[in-house]
Amino acid sequence: MVLYRVRAVFFDLDNTLIDTAGASRKGMLEVIKLLQSKYHYKEEAETICDKVQVKLSKECFHPSSTCITDLRTLHWEEAIQETKGGAANRKLAEECYFLWKSTRLQHMILAEDVKAMLTELRKEVRLLLLTNGDRQTQREKIEACACQSYFDAIVVGGEQKEEKPAPSIFYYCCDLLGVQPGDCVMVGDTLETDIQGGLNAGLKATVWINKNGIMPLKSSPMPHYIVSSVLELPALLQSIDCTVSMSA
Repeated sequence: MVLYRVRAVFFDLDNTLIDTAGASRKGMLEVIKLLQSKYHYKEEAETICDKVQVKLSKECFHPSSTCITDLRTLHWEEAIQETKGGAANRKLAEECYFLWKSTRLQHMILAEDVKAMLTELRKEVRLLLLTNGDRQTQREKIEACACQSYFDAIVVGGEQKEEKPAPSIFYYCCDLLGVQPGDCVMVGDTLETDIQGGLNAGLKATVWINKNGIMPLKSSPMPHYIVSSVLELPALLQSIDCTVSMSA
């Protein structure tokens, strides 16, 4: 049995525990097939999907003024109109959006080795899922990958007053688990939210998942630890605790 001095681990969801980017790409491929086979688009199909991807990356969502379904259908509607010209085609935009969304959700899977890691970790520390984003979108992902049973608590940024990197959401998570910030480790793939947030809140450690080995900008927040896969976490937690016990 391994005894961790870390008392709680906060996990990001997208591209940390599930391959959201990969699932989204699969969704786009299905839309390209639809546009080419049913509507006889050629290279315009890829252009439309590329435009939607850009719109998603720049998305500013305000739940008070619109719902995520309307906003994302509008991305498709605009991309189709920008590419093909003519009148707006809401019906086609809806067909594309719902195909992309349903395919994406089908591929949001918690891998067996990730499930096994979470199960083992939870025997020693408390686990919390901390994800930014719109309430509906993130809850649908959580349902799709069936990860609820692996965590002591789940916190969705869109349901709180502030999201990562605001310290308040981290303090809320600590209160939920009955721990102090200095007892906790944040694990995620985004420097500006996961890592900056963990640093802002004064957590024991931040762990950046850097799958692609990219070099961060000098201005980026500096994580305590960098790993290429979330599966490296158990060994890392042991080394964090060894360091703590030696320094004590």
